[in-house]
Amino acid sequence: MRIARTLFLILLAVLLLPYLVAPFYRTGHPASTLMAWRYLTGAPVSRQWVDLSAMATALPRSVVASEDARFCTHRGVDWGALREVIDDAEEGEPARGGSTITQQVAKNLFLWPGRSVVRKALELPLALWIDFVLPKTRILEIYLNVAELGPSGQFGAQTGSLYAFGHGASNLTPREAALLAAILPNPHIRSARNPGPGLRRLAGIYVRRAQGVDLQRCWSEDRRL
Repeated sequence: MRIARTLFLILLAVLLLPYLVAPFYRTGHPASTLMAWRYLTGAPVSRQWVDLSAMATALPRSVVASEDARFCTHRGVDWGALREVIDDAEEGEPARGGSTITQQVAKNLFLWPGRSVVRKALELPLALWIDFVLPKTRILEIYLNVAELGPSGQFGAQTGSLYAFGHGASNLTPREAALLAAILPNPHIRSARNPGPGLRRLAGIYVRRAQGVDLQRCWSEDRRL
């Protein structure tokens, strides 16, 4: 009984730790679990933190347009998109992503990559908590500094931009920003540095979508700022 109780307390502490840590991420330069794993295994990791205010505005707009169109209105989880994913799965449709940017931040900071029911079950309430304790600006800033944006350990907008285009995230054109947004699902397969015809077409779609993203309104309506 004592061993079982100890194991239960350890498991409980592990599960609660992200909820205790997340509010402190209003400041600082957090790293992702994937970055930490690569450090531990000796794999290359390159990341230069850059504040959201220092990035070209086209980048956050393109990422919101491509990854999470309802980012400004949901509270961490887009239940409508999640229901659509479940409905598609029940009808035998190919699997597609339904994760919000906030869910991806939860996964990147505290969980592990890959698809699993267990990870998703942990991710959903954690995303709701992160949205509750962090402002939207900070959630997006963290995401753009921990997302994998290169094929060999490039993390974050600054390093991804330097690798792909030879200049920093502050100088991205709308087209370049859209290319970075387009490789986010898998930068090992998709390349902003050498984009193929399909990726270029996708980037063109994101350029147009990004024009309709009003982040200033999003920030002004955020109750946590």
